[in-house]
Amino acid sequence: MKVATTAEMRAMDRYAIETLGIPDEILMENAGIAAYYALAGETDIAGRRFAVLCGGGNNGGDGFVVARKIHSGGGIVKVFLLAEKSRYKGAARKNLEMLLNLAVDVRPVESADDVRSYLLQSHAVVDALFGTGLDRSVEGLHREVIELVNALGKPVFSLDIPSGINGDTGAVMGTAVRAAATVTFGLPKRGNLLYPGFLFGGKLFVTHISFPPELCDSDQIRMEVNDPPPLPGRVPWGHKGDFGDVLFVAGAAGYYGAPAFSALSFLKAGGGYSRLAAPASVIQGIASRAGEIVFVPQRETASGSIALRNKSALLELAGRVDLVVLGPGLSLAEETQKLVRELAAKIEKPILIDGDGITAVAKNPRFLKKRRYETVLTPHASEMARITGQSVDAIEKDPVGILRDTAGALDSVIVLKGAHTLIGMPDGRVFINMSGNSGMATAGSGDVLTGAIGAMFGLGLPLQEAVRAGVFIHGLAGDLVAAGKGEDGITARDVMEGLPKAVAMVRAGDLGEIAEKKGLYLI
Repeated sequence: MKVATTAEMRAMDRYAIETLGIPDEILMENAGIAAYYALAGETDIAGRRFAVLCGGGNNGGDGFVVARKIHSGGGIVKVFLLAEKSRYKGAARKNLEMLLNLAVDVRPVESADDVRSYLLQSHAVVDALFGTGLDRSVEGLHREVIELVNALGKPVFSLDIPSGINGDTGAVMGTAVRAAATVTFGLPKRGNLLYPGFLFGGKLFVTHISFPPELCDSDQIRMEVNDPPPLPGRVPWGHKGDFGDVLFVAGAAGYYGAPAFSALSFLKAGGGYSRLAAPASVIQGIASRAGEIVFVPQRETASGSIALRNKSALLELAGRVDLVVLGPGLSLAEETQKLVRELAAKIEKPILIDGDGITAVAKNPRFLKKRRYETVLTPHASEMARITGQSVDAIEKDPVGILRDTAGALDSVIVLKGAHTLIGMPDGRVFINMSGNSGMATAGSGDVLTGAIGAMFGLGLPLQEAVRAGVFIHGLAGDLVAAGKGEDGITARDVMEGLPKAVAMVRAGDLGEIAEKKGLYLI
């Protein structure tokens, strides 16, 4: 499913009205009807009290339609206007007039006290104050009303996006409605899915409100939800080499978990042949609990990291495998950091750079663009800051834009890890991943992700699709663990052990209730 900016959504509206000849009255009617049916699916209507809070734009007009439908469905509804009646134009004006003709109680609001009493009596609140185009901080009367709504704790159903959330960034513009559910129109907006906006939206329903599929699926919209691609079948007569041969260059003195989790997770997610090039002393500490890995002992620096003099042998071995992973637990020893940079520049195979490997290449990442083979980077926000030279704050404010620019500049696939991980492709496409949970913010989780991506490539997916599949499956594995034991106390090992079931669910195409809770509801 595509994910739109507010500008892209406005363009879709204009195209539907001006080119397709769909009147704005029909679009507003469809939006309101969709919102009403989402509301009716979550709570009884007849005999219940509802407050509809309407701002001065088309979002308020959508609220008028919902109010009319509640009225016709036997609900008791009052509409509160936080704008002068003269501000309503076009379709919104017509729907306001219909409400008045039906003798629905429509009241202007001058202070939060004007709505307090009825809100206390209401079963639920419909939020139609602001749409997705909010670009200023919420102040004055609107702020007072939003804070009152949140304080009372009534179920809130927001139209398009919770009022106060920026439609493009998900940022809270001073204050914002905390909704139990949101019905968004046409396509989900970035602000519906990006944090912190996603936290405020509750259950997210999506309706196309008469937009044809070719409009919603337009190639001009370059962001979409990361739905996992179908996985290749396993050849019944295949041997380990048929399911991927991946070399992990990882580990250093004191860093045993990262190399073990990355190399083992590759096998747990379905990969065939996992080679771990690590310092000889590190291998001794891993071999007893990870005998499935093929170990390639490396000569060490004085600090216990992989020495530069291993370069020639590693380059020769890299030429015989399908993918090389550089970085998990390698340390920041300068000699090893230099080794990573030289390997990344000279390996003539796809590479995935993670962890300490990212720190190594971040000093001058532009050389990655010269590589003949595909490159994948898996930074978190701090590592992305090193790659780009921008602050973490800047990245958090514009993750999609910075990710897109950087992936293009480096001709690399970049996985920006975090809540709702973003995947940036060199051609400008960005995917937002909906699987995963906060319990996965634990040491070693990123190493499990690295192994999962490697496995998807080993199974036969093209590398870009392998990245998408690996990110989704890694998150799903974490969700399966959380469903069983809660989010507190999840370890990287737990996530790794959840990989086989997650892969099986994706293969079956039946992600079940767990995945549905992370997805979008189409109405």
